[in-house]
Amino acid sequence: MLYNFISYSKFPKLVANNPFFHFVHTAKEHYRTTPFHYIHLFLSFFSSKNDGPHSYFDSDSSTTNFNSHLVETENSDDTDDGVDKMGFSTSNAHCKVYSDGFIDEVEESDEGRGQGNSSFTVRNNGTKMEEDRRRIEIHEDEFRHPLVREICRLIECRSAWNHKHEGKMRHLLKALKPRLVCAVLLSQSDERVALDFFYWSDRQWRYRHYPIVYCVMLDVLSKTKLCQGARRVLRLMERRGIQRRPQDFCCVMVSYSRAGKLRNAMQVLTMMQKAGIEPNLLVCNTAIHVLVMANMLEKALRFQERMQLLGIMPNVVTYNCLIKGYCDLHRVEDAMELISEMPSKGCSPDKVSYYTVMGFLCKNRRIREVRDVLEKMEDTKLLADQVTYNTLIHMLSKHQHADEALQFLREAQKRGFQVDKVGYSAIVDSYCKEGRMDQAKEIVNEMFTVGCIPDVVTYTAIINGFCQAGEVDQARKMLQQMQKHGCKPNTVSYTAFLKGLCQKGNSSEAREMMKASEEQWWTPNAITYSVVMHGFRREGKLADACDVVREMIGKGFPPTPVEINLLIQSLCQTGRLDEAKKFMEECLNMGCAVNVVNFTTLIHRFCLQDDIEAALSLLDDMYLSNKHPDAVTYTTIIDALGKKGRIEEATEFTLKMLKKGIDPTPVTYRTVIHRYCQLGRVEDLLNLLDKMLARQECRTAFNQVIEKLCTFGNLEAADKLLGKVLRTASRIDANSCHMLMESYLRKGIPLSAYKVACRMFSRGLIPDLKLCEKVCKKLMQEGKSEEADNLLLRFVERGNISSRCLQLSQTE
Repeated sequence: MLYNFISYSKFPKLVANNPFFHFVHTAKEHYRTTPFHYIHLFLSFFSSKNDGPHSYFDSDSSTTNFNSHLVETENSDDTDDGVDKMGFSTSNAHCKVYSDGFIDEVEESDEGRGQGNSSFTVRNNGTKMEEDRRRIEIHEDEFRHPLVREICRLIECRSAWNHKHEGKMRHLLKALKPRLVCAVLLSQSDERVALDFFYWSDRQWRYRHYPIVYCVMLDVLSKTKLCQGARRVLRLMERRGIQRRPQDFCCVMVSYSRAGKLRNAMQVLTMMQKAGIEPNLLVCNTAIHVLVMANMLEKALRFQERMQLLGIMPNVVTYNCLIKGYCDLHRVEDAMELISEMPSKGCSPDKVSYYTVMGFLCKNRRIREVRDVLEKMEDTKLLADQVTYNTLIHMLSKHQHADEALQFLREAQKRGFQVDKVGYSAIVDSYCKEGRMDQAKEIVNEMFTVGCIPDVVTYTAIINGFCQAGEVDQARKMLQQMQKHGCKPNTVSYTAFLKGLCQKGNSSEAREMMKASEEQWWTPNAITYSVVMHGFRREGKLADACDVVREMIGKGFPPTPVEINLLIQSLCQTGRLDEAKKFMEECLNMGCAVNVVNFTTLIHRFCLQDDIEAALSLLDDMYLSNKHPDAVTYTTIIDALGKKGRIEEATEFTLKMLKKGIDPTPVTYRTVIHRYCQLGRVEDLLNLLDKMLARQECRTAFNQVIEKLCTFGNLEAADKLLGKVLRTASRIDANSCHMLMESYLRKGIPLSAYKVACRMFSRGLIPDLKLCEKVCKKLMQEGKSEEADNLLLRFVERGNISSRCLQLSQTE
């Protein structure tokens, strides 16, 4: 199993711009705090209901992505991130975890905890535990501990759990030290699974989590949108009598911000007030960071002013957050002005302050201004060093400005700085992404000249560039060349090459190469299998694609629901519905994360083939598999039943959907209205709509009914519903009335069209003038000149036409 974490040496670079992690560097500092009963001053400016757009925290990733590997992303809501049992999480929302390697350890007296491990008998006397917190580091050997690896293996098999598995898990849990529990949490690639394990462990008899575990769990959740889970963990700490620190509340605040719930994030300050915890500089910096990430710079500036009034003085992290806010809003001049004002405010800017501005300028290719900022930085005795040039090279390369990055590389060399292979590789990768392979190869040759030997990352970037350009033969030669130079290709290198083969239609060759991976001493991963599977799928070799999926599962790489769905769609498009159903059942039996979308896709295809019985049978299978249909599933079944004329069964499914608490969607409304109006079941439709509207409002429901009735020629029923539509007198209602008038005209009943126009006038709606002129002509032809004159006079009274135009029309 692979463990994603960041070593101690890389940690400062990661958190340099993040105020939330600033406590790691300032753990021993004591900030001046303000009495918590003044906290309402922080929130007073945030009472407006219109907070502007919410935003998500964005994390840049420098890892290589392959477009052919589809990953399903799932935004978590308040209701689906807290779970109460192990083994049920089939979500494939993969949120990236960066484990910083630092946590706060808590040592407690033996009276409250058991000896030796984290298992103990609860003896809660209502007293708060004294905590001795210090920084510790989770080492790599702890991640590789046999107990940790075995528990992670059992967690991966959670879909096939039984009592034997759970008993083994309980036995292993009692032997885990607190640090090993933390290692298990940090080892999970899906934070939902980590949260499930946390909840499951906490419910076990004679076991309670150490405070260190709560801190790590909150730290993990702060990097996700699982805000309700983070809040629940925080409340659980209170119930367990564990002292909560300001940084624990910061974790919840950041998680809310990632979920786009800015108001909830700021309300965490109120939670702190109720808990009797005074806000400090860390909390204020986090709040400002949250506001900046939500593009609410003005409120962040006001928050910063008020914290100073309360005696909490901003530090360089505070100002760096505001500088980033200015840059995000393209206000570089204001950012530079703030940097120049910082010394007078008792806080000198650091290199991060300038790097933030230079990063924005690099992104927009404003190289001259970058040099100006660099000069201003050196004027303040912050001399440009190798880190400065590496930062500029990486920022420019990241935004595909390879030529400018190369200029700074040359400048760094002239000033005596040695650029390492990481800087060179960034430029090579940028050239490859731009398709400029000749320049990329020149940089590689230069690396050999200066004694900076390219590594596997450099070669992989070139291989990927050749494959993207369709030059697979050149990529093959590069793969052989890197082996001659003693650089062993890794899984990413081979995966990039296999992707190129598949894009050229050589998926069979790619599969043979993957089978020979053991001979080449490399191991395919989930992305490798996914690349080959999608290659076969695009070539129409669906049997081979399904075989690759089975091989994936056998190797411990289950496909995602998106990948399963793409194969199901491909099989259905070729008319192989039975094979698609069999394939989905195989995936389900082998423990893959088959979800409601996969079932609904297959149900929809059976409905299109008019095989409603097979669709209903598949719906029963959903219930047996503990997969719950959603609104799309029910809508698909309702439409198919209505199409077959089985309207009673359609009504039954609609009521069943409402009973289960599923809100009808606009598509559900359109489907129900269309099928009922098609069969002339207007009264049944109105009764059903009343129940649907009580569950989920649809403003245009009756407008749709009128329009459908007009389409099917049932004008009498449409006219009866006109009163429901004219209650609001909106433009949508006017369009419905116009459609009814046109339908009356087509049937040769201009008098009814005239009456509809009069009802529109009485509700303050102005009918379409050209349409009313047609009505008047038809009325004149039938000898109803009085009604025609009356209709035109209504327009004259409202100033829509002049009296002269009216006289001309009457003479005509």
